[in-house]
Amino acid sequence: MQFAQIPGLKETKERLTKAVQQNHLAHSLLFHGPEGSASLGMPIALATYLYCENRTEEDSCGQCGSCQRMAKLVMPDFNFVFPRVSLTKEEEKKADEVNAKLVANFRDFCTHQTYGNIQDFIHLNHFEKKKLNISVGAAREVIRSLALSSFEGSYKIMMIWGVEYLNIEASNALLKILEEPQPGTFFMLVTSQPDQLLTTILSRTQKINVRGFTDEEIQNFLVESGKCDEQVAKQVSMIADGNIRAALRMVDQVEDRQVIWVRDWFRLCGIRRFSEIFDLAEKFQKTDLDFQRSIFQTGMNVAREILLHNAQLDQMLRTQGEDRDFVEKIATHVLDEDAASELYEKFNEAIYHLDRNGNAKLIFTDLSMDILLLLARYAKKAA
Repeated sequence: MQFAQIPGLKETKERLTKAVQQNHLAHSLLFHGPEGSASLGMPIALATYLYCENRTEEDSCGQCGSCQRMAKLVMPDFNFVFPRVSLTKEEEKKADEVNAKLVANFRDFCTHQTYGNIQDFIHLNHFEKKKLNISVGAAREVIRSLALSSFEGSYKIMMIWGVEYLNIEASNALLKILEEPQPGTFFMLVTSQPDQLLTTILSRTQKINVRGFTDEEIQNFLVESGKCDEQVAKQVSMIADGNIRAALRMVDQVEDRQVIWVRDWFRLCGIRRFSEIFDLAEKFQKTDLDFQRSIFQTGMNVAREILLHNAQLDQMLRTQGEDRDFVEKIATHVLDEDAASELYEKFNEAIYHLDRNGNAKLIFTDLSMDILLLLARYAKKAA
């Protein structure tokens, strides 16, 4: 992957390329960013840039032998570690074959699902309902591999994706080498949850915050990659809220199912159709996690738009067409600024519980009651 293949993020790319050019690149880097960001793509692009034989000030050439091998992640001195599950007794008998398949799957994940999350990786490897971790054995293997001389006399790079899955023993085993790596060695740690890392790991790394994408960056990416036309890209980028993974998964749902869901949901709460709300909760539970998160994210976006409209900041509204009409009507006739702010927090809290494997039906039902009460409270104020 090259920097040019990552949409936008000019400031992060410039920071990294200048650090390489000025020989100021830290030897232990922690790339962290929200789900759907370039937190995985950015270190791979940086590694490609470091290995490139004809790099420019802005990017790798993409043509030399090193760039070609990095495109397939088969560069001998580029190593990577990722979360795994413990092998069964049967798998231990053919450990080499199992490990080779996992490595191949991770290469495929990095090249074809660069903006994917841990759930995508779990699904790819059929790790459902199994505990992931990066073991102390894996950490010791990292130390052994980095102690060897480089194959081509170049940089040795160790990328650890999902570094939050390091158990305590593995983290402690890596502390010394993170602080004092061999000359020409770079650690690139990748996570979307830096708050789960040990402070001893955090203190030994330079943080590279890979922000979420802007609406414009997502929109340009979708159009330029041929995923959809400009109109659909505008709708999707607004709902995705900086998450390219979410945007890609929503492209096939261009009828804007999410906003339609939220419209119907609010209507049912407003007229207190409890039986239909409970039916909707049943349907919600049967959808996948990505759709469930997108519904709640859409609700947050609606609340945000209401706040902007009520603050007379219509120039900052991201909705268009019928979606804009929906926001303006609910802002004018249904919810005031305080209720919209509270609604935003309720949706944010629901996403938090959903991400921690809460019961989707109960979360949806509980949130529905909150919406219903907010609407009723505003109705009393208006009266």
